[in-house]
Amino acid sequence: MTKAEKHLQLDSKTQKMTRSALVKLLSEVQALKQDLSEVFAVYVSFATELEEQCRQLLEKVQQTSSCRKGCSEQEFQNLQAHIEALELSLEEERERCRAERQKRKELHNALVELRGNIRVHCRIRPVLPFDHIQSSSCGSGPVTSEEVVHAVNDDTVMVNCLKTMQNKIFEFERVHGPEDSQGAVFEEVKPLLTSLLDGYNVCIMAYGQTGSGKTHTMMGSQPLEEHSETQQEAQQGIIPKAAAELFQLISEKPTESHTVEVSVMEVYNNEVFDLLAKDEQGHATGQRREVITTSSGTTQVPLLTYEPVCNASEVMHIISSVLKLRAHCPTLIHTDSSRSHLIVTLTVSSKSPNALALARRLQNAKKDMQHSARKEWWSPRCRRANTTSELSASPATSPCPSPSLSPCLSPRHSVSQAPFRTKLQLVDLAGSECVGMSGVSGAALWESSCINRSLSALSDVLGALAEQRPHVPYRNTKLTHVLQDAVGGDAKLLVILCVSPTQRFITESLQCLGFGTRARQVQKVPPRRKNDSLRVK
Repeated sequence: MTKAEKHLQLDSKTQKMTRSALVKLLSEVQALKQDLSEVFAVYVSFATELEEQCRQLLEKVQQTSSCRKGCSEQEFQNLQAHIEALELSLEEERERCRAERQKRKELHNALVELRGNIRVHCRIRPVLPFDHIQSSSCGSGPVTSEEVVHAVNDDTVMVNCLKTMQNKIFEFERVHGPEDSQGAVFEEVKPLLTSLLDGYNVCIMAYGQTGSGKTHTMMGSQPLEEHSETQQEAQQGIIPKAAAELFQLISEKPTESHTVEVSVMEVYNNEVFDLLAKDEQGHATGQRREVITTSSGTTQVPLLTYEPVCNASEVMHIISSVLKLRAHCPTLIHTDSSRSHLIVTLTVSSKSPNALALARRLQNAKKDMQHSARKEWWSPRCRRANTTSELSASPATSPCPSPSLSPCLSPRHSVSQAPFRTKLQLVDLAGSECVGMSGVSGAALWESSCINRSLSALSDVLGALAEQRPHVPYRNTKLTHVLQDAVGGDAKLLVILCVSPTQRFITESLQCLGFGTRARQVQKVPPRRKNDSLRVK
């Protein structure tokens, strides 16, 4: 075969291959055109349907617009008036609800007063930086900084137990969340100060673990120099605010009708120390004192130092000057943990204004009658006294006519009013956490043991009172012995539970809330006034 023939044969094969490829490509193009035509048909269908829907929607909008325009102005005003009436009714219901809650609170407080129960408040602090420190005891458990303690409302606490996947509910007289200020906490305490001047003993104590905010609640935060006076007052705790409020109430009373003394003591390693006691050089040393029970059943600390004060500034100056004597020690929870129970007592000596007025009237009557030429004994049966029987008698005397208004002289040569004394005890308890949580050793371990023993004894006392046992173990520790009159006596007692909100301290938080629940079950002797000591000699 020649080269020309081979070349023609090759061209023929190439043409056949090209022709077959073109035929195949043409068929694919035709199929694609068919698909495009189908897609176009679907598009046309959708476009037609969408256009129809748009037209219908436009008609509805036009109908709605025309209907709105057709509404009369009177109908619109009626609708607006109806809405305003509903809003007014809603506001009235809210006000009625607030009034009912306030009434319920007052009735509950009255019931607590009559039953002699211990008032228990709870304060949940905010999350702090040391809450994010992972404890070695937690292992691979829940995140320690997760918030598990919440204030549901103003009287309910809920604890989310992540391990058991159950919630526990606790109810108290008042619950303060992390957002509540120092002033809001003190507002719930303020009525007790009025009771103090009315003749009732009052005790306020803060209970909780180290770092839960007890000292912050009772004393307040350390003021910074750059803070204004208003900011510093806002950071003050119950003790400075109570002192200021007490002297404010006294200033509204007659002059010289009240005097105030302050004492400061701590219970450290089951021993009572007088922090105001001074040595020969006049320096505060913190001397040991004993606790005794008198024949009348009350508790006293012999030789305890009392400093007279005239205003709140003097009170805080005295307290601040001796706070450095209080025992402190760093722990795993707090770098400056208090290792003792601090007890600040404000003793108020009061005289009844009515008794003072009566004494003045009798003394004036005696002086007047001494200059009278007619000297006769005054008596309810005196004939001349009957001429003044229509005059009103003094409220502090018998129904007989007042001696100051009678022409007869009284044989009673003097009237005296023994001042009655009431106490305001402000207690900052030491931390209630377990030894393993504090991580202390050596002497600090003994301190923790004494703290836990005294707090456990306090819990035992509350348990005995709640179950009304015949014997209450007040003398098991010096703390319970010192607080015997407040816990088991006729004083008005308020316990403030300070609780940490995070998972890291859930065991201590549950223990603290359980302590408060146990305290609420105690039915004490109803509070009794002390101002019944008017004596006529």
